[in-house]
Amino acid sequence: MPCHHSLEAYLDDYLDGAGLRDAPRAPLFQTFHRGTSEMSGKALPQANAYAMIQRRAVAAGISTAVCNHTFRATGITAYLKNGGTLEKAANIANHSSTRTTQLYDRRSDDVSLDEVERILI
Repeated sequence: MPCHHSLEAYLDDYLDGAGLRDAPRAPLFQTFHRGTSEMSGKALPQANAYAMIQRRAVAAGISTAVCNHTFRATGITAYLKNGGTLEKAANIANHSSTRTTQLYDRRSDDVSLDEVERILI
């Protein structure tokens, strides 16, 4: 799958900064040797990545639950809001069914003032 040009630039900077440019078989996201800023060469475990997302969300003042699927849903929703098709979104997300992709579509979560004004008090 092609890579968005902005992501490509971020990845290039990361590869250079992490010293991974000449190590194509090394894990992209790695743990660090304890007490140092030196990468260990070992893949970052999923639980550690989840904990990092939780810490960053708290630091950013986000009080809703977030996980890796939050980013997936955000990407799929942004793609669809910008005119993308559900079929292409499923292909990008590597889903075998558009029904799975629909689970990540958050467009219906937007509530407009017009919808709220339908409530008669």
